Amino acid sequence: MNALLGGIGAALSWAAATLAASRAARMVGAFSAAAWALSIGLLIALPVVVANGVPASLDAKSASWLVVSGAGNVAGLALIYSALRLSRAGLVSAIVATEGALAALISVGFGERLGADLSLAISVVAVGATITSLPNERAETAGDGERRGLALAACAALIFSISLYATGRVSALPPMWVVLPARLIGALALAIPLALAGRLRLTRRAAPLLLLAGVAEVLGFLSFTLGSRDSIAVAAVASSQGTVFVGIGAYLLFRERLTRRQIIGIAVTLAGVALTGLVTASR
Repeated sequence: MNALLGGIGAALSWAAATLAASRAARMVGAFSAAAWALSIGLLIALPVVVANGVPASLDAKSASWLVVSGAGNVAGLALIYSALRLSRAGLVSAIVATEGALAALISVGFGERLGADLSLAISVVAVGATITSLPNERAETAGDGERRGLALAACAALIFSISLYATGRVSALPPMWVVLPARLIGALALAIPLALAGRLRLTRRAAPLLLLAGVAEVLGFLSFTLGSRDSIAVAAVASSQGTVFVGIGAYLLFRERLTRRQIIGIAVTLAGVALTGLVTASR
């Protein structure tokens, strides 16, 4: 049950971050938005890490997984923020949501055993996220800009899935140590170079959105890290339902219409999450 709850918490947090970032990226640019969100996360994580010191369980292997997790998170965020400038938040999020199913496949490929009942339950979630992410009528007739956005979202999903699996592999470390690498890499690779080049943009309207995105990203990683201690696959697939929350939020906040296919996909996703909860609770 902890894996399911951790995944749901991550889904809610990352949905809030996506909705905030979708507006901020159009105001200040994708790379500036990603740089600010990651830098805000660094300001949250670094004092906690410094205060608690280096954990005894940190070794060369776990450090390598931390680098993979952090670099993947930075690259994925840069891609998704770029996609959000070109395409609708609901559709971009739906495509990125397949990261959960991909991460679960990676986890199973590395030997995690789920059992037939749990495999069926998370497969339903994966199918729902996939249905939601399938191109709709507008996407099929979209211009070059929106098609590029959807392609960027697909690349982000693949990179995020690797980052999620790597995050799960180091979930035994103190949570803030798992959060730190992406924020540190983001500051060094994005924020500082942009600032030195005079291209790190910020506006009064974008500032609160970027603050929300940065805090929500950290909360999402903390929740996922705690959940993946029980099962990387379950936490990863449960986190993919963020597409449900983004779709609903985009409709309520931005009046982005949900297609019939997206509504069906959302319903299937919710049914799969409920089934996953029943299976894990009965164990």
